[in-house]
Amino acid sequence: MPDRSGAVLAFDFGLKRIGVAIGTQLDAGRAGSARSLTTIDSEANDARFDAISKMVAEWQPVCLLVGRPLNEDGTPHEMTARCERFANQLRGRFQLPVEEVDERYTSIAADANLRQRGLSWQQRKTQVDAEAALIILQSWFETHATIHSPA
Repeated sequence: MPDRSGAVLAFDFGLKRIGVAIGTQLDAGRAGSARSLTTIDSEANDARFDAISKMVAEWQPVCLLVGRPLNEDGTPHEMTARCERFANQLRGRFQLPVEEVDERYTSIAADANLRQRGLSWQQRKTQVDAEAALIILQSWFETHATIHSPA
């Protein structure tokens, strides 16, 4: 975990879309707020990394997170390797620490969260990836920091 405060960007990588969430690490051991940010709705790598470059420039993150999908028993599968490749590309392009976070069941939890908010299936489809990225980020905060409610 980075020792300094700043923004943390989390990514839920998919072949068609990448969900993005943003959070703030206040200092070592404390986390601030987190929220879903956007969904990059493109399959083209150039468009994806152009969008990510803009977010990195805007938010100046101290760390990037990538959801790492695994089988139920914790073993890797085809998408695991693709997400690891994406994490390596982020490391190479942005020279930032990149951590991989277990993302098992995040899309299911994200859809359930959006359903509880009363969103239609069409609305959920456009927001589920960003919501999954938020769950990845919150999971990382829970593992690496004590989350404090905003005053």
